[in-house]
Amino acid sequence: MKIAVILGLILFAAFLMVPAASFVYESGAPGACARCHEMAVPVDQWAGSAHRGVTCAKCHGDALTTDAQFHMTNARRVVEHNFGQVAERAQLRPGDVFAILQRCQNCHPQEYASWAAGPHSVKYEPLFLDKKHNSERHLMDDCLRCHGMHYAGGIRDLVTPLNNQGPWSFRDASMADKPAIPCLTCHAIHAHGNPLKGHVRKAGISRKEDVMTPSLAFWDRRARESVSVALLPLPAVHEGERPVKMSPDQRQALCYQCHAPLGNTQVRSGDDRTPVGVHEGLSCFACHDKHKQSTRASCANCHPKMSNCERDVETMDTTFFNKNSGHNVHFVKCADCHPKGIPAKKAKLERARQ
Repeated sequence: MKIAVILGLILFAAFLMVPAASFVYESGAPGACARCHEMAVPVDQWAGSAHRGVTCAKCHGDALTTDAQFHMTNARRVVEHNFGQVAERAQLRPGDVFAILQRCQNCHPQEYASWAAGPHSVKYEPLFLDKKHNSERHLMDDCLRCHGMHYAGGIRDLVTPLNNQGPWSFRDASMADKPAIPCLTCHAIHAHGNPLKGHVRKAGISRKEDVMTPSLAFWDRRARESVSVALLPLPAVHEGERPVKMSPDQRQALCYQCHAPLGNTQVRSGDDRTPVGVHEGLSCFACHDKHKQSTRASCANCHPKMSNCERDVETMDTTFFNKNSGHNVHFVKCADCHPKGIPAKKAKLERARQ
């Protein structure tokens, strides 16, 4: 009986040590976090970031966090230190990423709501168990580059079988309802930058306001780090031999990490949606909301209710009006509707404008 009591007390003490470790770190954070050398670099990055005024606990959890995995991770790190098994740098695990996602909405409720209502909040299940897609295209590790870059394993660890016959199911069923493109896909919370000071515009300098926030970055699954959008290239896209005019909007470099043409650089190939025709030169963000991706009001951003064709452009035969239209709004040209040339009246107006 005494042995059972002693063992019980030892287990209870060990249980208490798990959240206690979290409490010790929280009480001295961020300095306490930086005492572990693998955490020194992330803490230094945080100190120069736009989130420098947000404590570690706000994003990563604290002693009162109910997530047992969070506390077990802290306990595991203590054990690793005692045995000298310390990683060169700390790495966020998939569970950490999804936990942070839920905390993002505490400070960014509007952005979170827009993301949750848009296509980028898609879960793993509809992506990787899509019968039509899987019967036409072979699942491979490169799928995870855009549709699961925070997953720790490879495609063989996630889905079975890897063929075009199916039926397909998850090897790792825990990922089925997880978001495939969480906030940290496009945002680096430790990226260098200054905290926002509200949205007050000073008279006369609105054109000089920042177009993008410093946190914009793409999570590179292979390197396991975020690459700033300022370092990402815009592709050279061609329509046949002709170079397509590209918008200089650097934010698009983030979009092109997934929505890019094939190696032949041809517009419309792969997942490319580079606008040509009447919309050539427009930025992705001229029409697409940055979080929700909604395009409902995009036409109204540039066109008056009655267009130069004396028609409401939203009712023209394009995929904006009807998704089954043969005229994709990204690629539609004047000649698609005017194969014999611009009508005389319109040509006269066109010359007058020139």
